[in-house]
Amino acid sequence: MLPKAPRIANYSFGRITVDGQAHTADLIILPSRVVPNWWREEGHNLSVADLEAVFEARPEVLVVGTGANDRMDVPQETRDALAHAGIALIAEPSAEACQSYNRLCSEKRAAAALHLTC
Repeated sequence: MLPKAPRIANYSFGRITVDGQAHTADLIILPSRVVPNWWREEGHNLSVADLEAVFEARPEVLVVGTGANDRMDVPQETRDALAHAGIALIAEPSAEACQSYNRLCSEKRAAAALHLTC
């Protein structure tokens, strides 16, 4: 059985609640902790360097929330780095990503990198 992973209670544009804690900035959810106030090097372009904490945690799957309007891009270089590390990728608009993460975190070592706005 997997250890209890952080759970998303709700998400709306610019706001998410994880394990009772409200966040209003982008964040990463790892199998054992939340990394708040996640900042990317290039805003709407997800680079390998932006996911350092994810690579260190070595989840089985990473769910990327690409924003409410699907504006964040996951370039091929980032996709390749995740695949090389053995981390499956799901990239979808943030509302769907939150649902996917909650479903997967009870089955696998899952992580989520969530852009909360656009």
